[in-house]
Amino acid sequence: MNKIIKDQINLLKPSATLAINEESNRLKKEGKKVYKFGFGQSPFPVPESIVLALRNNANKNTYLPMQGLEELRLAIAKNLNKSNNNDFKADDIVIGPGTKELMFLTQIAFGGEILLPAPSWVSYQPQAIIAKNKVHWIQTSSASDWFPTGEQLEKKIKSISNKNLIFLINSPNNPSGTVCKNLQEIADVARKYKLIILSDEIYSQLTFDDQYKSISNFYPERTIVSTGLSKWCGAGGWRLGFFAISNQLKELKDSLKILCSESFTSVSAPIQHAAIEAYRGNHLSYLNDVKKILSFTGNYVYENLKSNLINITKSEGGFYLFPEFSNAKFSSSSEMCKDILNKTGVALLPGSDFGLSSNKMLARLSYTDFDGSNFLKNTSGSKKLDKDSLIKYAPNIVDGVMKLKKWSDLL
Repeated sequence: MNKIIKDQINLLKPSATLAINEESNRLKKEGKKVYKFGFGQSPFPVPESIVLALRNNANKNTYLPMQGLEELRLAIAKNLNKSNNNDFKADDIVIGPGTKELMFLTQIAFGGEILLPAPSWVSYQPQAIIAKNKVHWIQTSSASDWFPTGEQLEKKIKSISNKNLIFLINSPNNPSGTVCKNLQEIADVARKYKLIILSDEIYSQLTFDDQYKSISNFYPERTIVSTGLSKWCGAGGWRLGFFAISNQLKELKDSLKILCSESFTSVSAPIQHAAIEAYRGNHLSYLNDVKKILSFTGNYVYENLKSNLINITKSEGGFYLFPEFSNAKFSSSSEMCKDILNKTGVALLPGSDFGLSSNKMLARLSYTDFDGSNFLKNTSGSKKLDKDSLIKYAPNIVDGVMKLKKWSDLL
């Protein structure tokens, strides 16, 4: 009998983040109380000036250049150069329908192998499987904020015969919420072995201390910067992301453009025109209010979960925490998360979905289960936040954390 499905596709399952969101929604439809701590989506509205720009450009109906609208690419390059002290030009930018698609096409184009820190975002490895790229995991720990040290990176590279490698780094990190602080030593190793670094910076504008640094500042010549609208702008459903690719990687950029032209053609014209406002406009007050809420909420969850039984590292950006339940005795982190969901209604993602051993009782927690529009409207500006703010505007966070803590205490 002829095979319908390719072997590598049979190895895959639906994206863990999308699956937990659908399962949570299914349970809610059945009338069950669910705390949606499993799905990482910004709860905040798109800034009104950007929404207005979309309305004003809804009549744009022509195909745009496969690399993206030049005016938008110029706005993005200027924005990156100002915020990250880069030296990108409009021609270095490639626009895609979210960074996920651009990462996938990069894996399709790339002729080498992939280096992934564990933990890593759930889709990096499946994309490599589809593209038939061999993956090499670098195990990390909370002691190094869930990022590899330069020594660990070099040791792994030395163990691999094929030195044609892409190393993916994501800071602030999904699933841990931590920020990479050893960029220089990673850059030194990368330069020594001529790695390509794909720097997933989708949460960079949500760094709480406003001191974000990109590895492109330390290793500009072979770094691809990847980011977009979904997290900082609350526009995940708009599907617009981009790569900024140094001129030394022109061969890869040119191949990526060809794959873009043969897959999605170009990103929606109204979305691209509206995104010009996202990268030209001043959205500092919006971002400050969003970060104030996320930082306070993340710190509340951290302070109320950390204990002798729950090891947890404080979130430094984005909207995730990565607790380890040291007293949990389950066959896998997946079984643990099922038990938590069944007994408390709290939906989490198991650490094994992020490349870690299933016998480590880790889970990703997304602290975004609240009405971001209402929270933002009532706490903007200089208004200080306290526990009463969370009780009023994010009750699911307060209740869900309490239930999770009680579950852990009863083990």
